Amino acid sequence: MNIHEYQGKEILRKYGVTVPAGKVAFTVEEAVEAAKELGSDVSVVKAQIHAGGRGKAGGVKVAKNLEEVRTYAEEILGKTLVTPQTGPEGKEVKRLLIEEGCDIKKEYYVGLVVDRATDRIVLMASEEGGTEIEEVAEQTPEKIFYEVVDPAIGLTGFQARRVAFNINIPKELVGKAAKFMLSLYKAFEEKDCSIAEINPLVVTGDGNVIALDAKLNFDANALFKHKDILEYRDLDEEDPKEIEASKYDLSYISLEGNIGCMVNGAGLAMATMDIIKHYGGDPANFLDVGGGATAEKVTEAFKIILSDENVKGIFVNIFGGIMKCDIIATGVVEAAKQVSLEVPLVVRLEGTNVDLGKKILNESGLNIIAAESMADGAQKIVELVG
Repeated sequence: MNIHEYQGKEILRKYGVTVPAGKVAFTVEEAVEAAKELGSDVSVVKAQIHAGGRGKAGGVKVAKNLEEVRTYAEEILGKTLVTPQTGPEGKEVKRLLIEEGCDIKKEYYVGLVVDRATDRIVLMASEEGGTEIEEVAEQTPEKIFYEVVDPAIGLTGFQARRVAFNINIPKELVGKAAKFMLSLYKAFEEKDCSIAEINPLVVTGDGNVIALDAKLNFDANALFKHKDILEYRDLDEEDPKEIEASKYDLSYISLEGNIGCMVNGAGLAMATMDIIKHYGGDPANFLDVGGGATAEKVTEAFKIILSDENVKGIFVNIFGGIMKCDIIATGVVEAAKQVSLEVPLVVRLEGTNVDLGKKILNESGLNIIAAESMADGAQKIVELVG
């Protein structure tokens, strides 16, 4: 789950991470009033969307007076920002962060991620702040420093100080920078983050170490423990189909292709998308109905897939382990009848009660095309859609 920058800073502030004073605004008048209350000589008007690269897209402006705050707020609110992370369709700006300016002396990058290779949290840092970390990794990888965190101990003070020295934080501020990183780690661990990215972390002219920007993502599997984080969810920033899928505990991600996929198991879903691409097709979605799919869940999954007007065919690929093939087949038939299916439907079943499942499909009277294997199913749906 993603949240906005201002929400991330609210969380970090509670953990002792230094962030600039700021206020959220939903209208131009609120933006001007926020700048008045902050009373800073310089105000920063920042678009709040769930995507990076806002500055390059014109979503971050520095205002020297209240009139400029008003001008920039009018310009940004309601604007569709297109960044590398939004895709070509962009995202509409519906809220702003009005923040006090600060005297930036130097910019750095600090981030925490879950490293799948080591199954550990890793602290990453670089003196190339303000730049996309992917660019730094590609062009100057020697400028990124890593510290792997032992989960039994947590991030230690000496690790934080070593990182601060490695990225050339001024010696007199190493202690402050280390404290910053330790506080960031505590927030990351206690709130079950998947990413905590501070870019840039800045050293100011008056000797402070501040998170000028903050990006926090959270592990969706741990949100049941964090009702306070769930309250930050902004449905305007999410795909309506993904919101609907979450109501039925379906794992759904919208893509740009025209072949709808319904699969049980995330690994099989990834393999299904890969094999569709292999045979020249384009998947319209990732959809994992899970091991405990019911006829109701399958029906809702079909409705969500078909709500995408780009879908020209559906490939159902089920391996029945815990989930029996006859139950899935019953759900597929029921769903096809309810939604008056008009696009080609290819179904591949394998596993527990597979013969009974195929019998249910064959006797349904519906135009369901059976596949003998995953490759056979992928080829058939690509041909039918093409």
